[in-house]
Amino acid sequence: MTANQDLIDALRAADAVRFGEFELSHGGTSEYYVDKYLFETDPQCLALIAEAFAERLEEDAKLAGVALGGVPLAAATSVAAGVPYVIARKQRKEYGTGNLVEGDLEAGEEVVVLEDIVTTGTSLIDAVEALRAAGATVERALVVVDREEGGREAIEEAGVEVDALVTASALLADAGRD
Repeated sequence: MTANQDLIDALRAADAVRFGEFELSHGGTSEYYVDKYLFETDPQCLALIAEAFAERLEEDAKLAGVALGGVPLAAATSVAAGVPYVIARKQRKEYGTGNLVEGDLEAGEEVVVLEDIVTTGTSLIDAVEALRAAGATVERALVVVDREEGGREAIEEAGVEVDALVTASALLADAGRD
C-alpha cells in the first residue's frame, strides 16, 4: 500500500500521533500512540478517511462500524458513499435490545467492517464474529491505521482481507518526536 500522504499530514496536524510511554488497550505498552478521538473528531481527518473508505467500497456492500471507534467512521463513510451501516458491539448491553449488531441487517448481506486502529486485531475479529453470527457475509475490513503488530495477520487468519489507509511505519516515518 502506498501511504496516503494527505491523511498522514492531517493525522499529524490534528496532533493524533503522540510520543512517550503509553499503555494500550490490550495491556501492552508503546512508545507512540495514535489518538483516535483526536482524528475522529477532526472534520478534515474524518472527511479524508470517509472519502478514502468510500473509494474502496464495492457497490452492494453494507458498512459496519466497530463500537466505539468505528462508529463515526461508518457514519461519515455511509454519508460519503450513500450506503447504510450497522454497529457491531464487542459485548451485549444489559439493557435495551441486548443486540450485538445494531441496525438493519439481513441474513446473507455483504458487510465491510470499518475500524480505527488495528494492533492485535481482537476487537475487529470479535465484531466479525458477531456480524457473521447475525447472518452477514464478512470478507473485508477497512482500517485507518495498521500498527503492524500482528493484527492484520490475525484478522486475515479469520478469513477477512484487511485494507489499511496508513501503516504505522508510514505514519511514523520522519515524524517529529517532541
